[in-house]
Amino acid sequence: MPVEFLGIGATNDGTETRPRSGPAFDPEFTLALARAHEDSGWDRVLTAYSSGSPDPAQAAAYIADHTERLQLLLAHRPNVSYPTFTAKTVATLDAMSGGRLTLHVITGGNDHEQQREGDVLPKDRRYDRTREAIQILKRAWTEREPWDFHGEHYDFSDFVLDVEPAQQPRPRISFGGSSPAAYKVGAEEADIYALWGEPLAGTAEQIATITQLAKEAGRPAPTFQVAFRPILGRTEEEAWEKAHATVARIRERTAGGQQLTRRHKLTDPENAGSQRLLASAAEGERHDRALWTVTAAATGGAGNSTALVGTPETVAAALMDYYDLGVRILSARGYDLLEDAKEFGREVIPLVRQEVARRDAAA
Repeated sequence: MPVEFLGIGATNDGTETRPRSGPAFDPEFTLALARAHEDSGWDRVLTAYSSGSPDPAQAAAYIADHTERLQLLLAHRPNVSYPTFTAKTVATLDAMSGGRLTLHVITGGNDHEQQREGDVLPKDRRYDRTREAIQILKRAWTEREPWDFHGEHYDFSDFVLDVEPAQQPRPRISFGGSSPAAYKVGAEEADIYALWGEPLAGTAEQIATITQLAKEAGRPAPTFQVAFRPILGRTEEEAWEKAHATVARIRERTAGGQQLTRRHKLTDPENAGSQRLLASAAEGERHDRALWTVTAAATGGAGNSTALVGTPETVAAALMDYYDLGVRILSARGYDLLEDAKEFGREVIPLVRQEVARRDAAA
């Protein structure tokens, strides 16, 4: 079975361990990072979303225009764009890039962050809106005659796209979330289900839940993706020294309760995914082969924040443990975005691909 690697298409060099050195959209850094991913074996990069960040669609277009093979995962919140407009944007970007676009739909787990852009729907109703948005996108990309939609959140008539995506029948839709409402929507509508890096037992539990819900809906399970923060060393000792130094820098930046970003609080997160990460951290710092939760605890469970620590061989083996659970997209980003992308691509990706190829040949 194929395995894919997702990196980050960041538009500046800021991370949890250091503030950005330039503007929020740094064209030179954006392209250097994207090309580093393309040149070192990654499949795609995510252009992320927050209320005040550079527009991820324009960042994706910029990257696509300056790369040859690198695929794009475009983050999108349904609250900021009517689905017919989103369908047009994605179809145009997919046509421009020669079929390299996947859409990652974010429902939003933080009420305050959503309200910054005028979204006052409660969380469970946001999932209902997301369902409608995804259904509209699928129809918009595949139907060639005008059609109507009359739902709770969207209502329009006589719509048809003139621009067709390059991918047929349509671009894939990625989705994430760790609440029961999220599991149901993602299982029934998404092509890819994105999870954060939990211990193996918790990941297996989530995969089983989503797979069963998809079966009940009469469709195959989505492709599963899991995200980590790799911290590599030439030896185990070097990797762990680097890991502890990384957390020390995070704690320096969060001293006195200083938030790392406007999007995520350091305490009491509202979203279920962050709550699960903090629960794993409370159970212990180290799990399974190489999972380390201290980075998640230090950031309040902010997004992709659990680390895999060790030599390239150890981290590759840990990723294969998740592959054995059924994960087929492995997402990773380091704390030095550019150099870590190169190192991971050079040292870890070939090991994982070789092991997957070996197993496929044996099977």
